[in-house]
Amino acid sequence: MSISVQEADFDAGAEIAALSAGRDDVGAVASFVGLVRADKAAAGVDAGATAAVRAMTLEHYPGMTEKALEAIVTEARERWDIYGVRVIHRVGKLLPGDRIVFVAVASAHRGEAFAACEFIMDYLKTRAPFWKKEETPQGGRWVDARESDDQSAGRWKA
Repeated sequence: MSISVQEADFDAGAEIAALSAGRDDVGAVASFVGLVRADKAAAGVDAGATAAVRAMTLEHYPGMTEKALEAIVTEARERWDIYGVRVIHRVGKLLPGDRIVFVAVASAHRGEAFAACEFIMDYLKTRAPFWKKEETPQGGRWVDARESDDQSAGRWKA
């Protein structure tokens, strides 16, 4: 298990390769990369316009954030037979197209890798203490949690 909260960008291909390097028992690696999008609808801008979310600043509470991510990964490891997990979440100012988050899970089989990867991402969106502020043509605004994220995470409740 490896978790990083960092300002620096990451190389998804290198992270995936490292997760299974030297292991002949890994049969699947499932991964997810989240990007900053210029969400015109959320910014209150006409879909045909060129201006929308110009930047996103992500803040966190050091120490608390890493512990929350560790708890999410621990829960995934208790639910599925997985061999390795890599989570990277960026903080600081990011622009549209920048990578925000990376989650990868190694397992013997694809089903467990896919399920654990999706679970970690769903819980990361709803349980990890990150705060997002978007810069839009109308000014800065804090992003509230989305009901759809809560619904996605709710399906994993036992």
